[in-house]
Amino acid sequence: MQMPNRAHVIAGGFPAGSPAGHDHDYARLRILQLLGEREVAASVSNDFVDVEKWLPLSRFLITYTAGPVLNDNQVQFVRDWMEAGGRWLGLHGTSGGKAARVAGTGRRRMVRMGHHEALGGFFLSHPPVRRFNVDLADGGSLLTHDMPKQFEVIDEPYMIEVREPAKSRILLTAELGPDPMPGTFGFDYEKDTALMEAGKTRVIAYTRDVGEGGVTYVALGHCHTPSTNSQPFVDASVSADNKTPPYLRQTWETDGFNQLLKNSMEWGLGSER
Repeated sequence: MQMPNRAHVIAGGFPAGSPAGHDHDYARLRILQLLGEREVAASVSNDFVDVEKWLPLSRFLITYTAGPVLNDNQVQFVRDWMEAGGRWLGLHGTSGGKAARVAGTGRRRMVRMGHHEALGGFFLSHPPVRRFNVDLADGGSLLTHDMPKQFEVIDEPYMIEVREPAKSRILLTAELGPDPMPGTFGFDYEKDTALMEAGKTRVIAYTRDVGEGGVTYVALGHCHTPSTNSQPFVDASVSADNKTPPYLRQTWETDGFNQLLKNSMEWGLGSER
């Protein structure tokens, strides 16, 4: 199927108008700049409410969200769109969504939904923002072309459960090890289903074919400003006194992440996988 050479960008938090701990304006601007460099027209939304209006006009969906998710009808719509050749790039908080209160505690637990099945990944939690190395797991993919074997970021160390590992190709990993603050920071979870290989490795990015199209998810990309920050403190690898930096965009400034974004544009707009 011939897809229009357009993109639809969704960047926003929940509830509507809330930053939900992220600088969505910065992420949105960076994404639109990358599309503009390729002279690709784009529509923009803050959530998925009008996704059925814009995807028929687009071949590429890019999401940077913190809370908004596809509802059940939209899940099937997006699946059908990908089957027909559409490609979805989910960044950072796209793997999150709804959190429910855990009875008898003051904590919350993320809820698996159809949105996560379509995306192929589910966010469990993350420890405090820290400095860590990201490792190249698949250097033979268009998505990782010309990327360094390893690069350093300051980011939220996401704990991502890959929903269909047999159908997914792992692109990037990090040796983050077990959650250092279970039950005290972030969200509650019954079992750490995101930890791989000898209790050290976590998936940072993966891709999966869906019919003629596909979905790629990248856990990296946290950014905040003083007015959008919700981090109470950070790891000592970021700040000796654990004080949260007022502005955090370090991952977006690395050569490794920028090359990944450029490759993702080629993947989303091109014909190669």
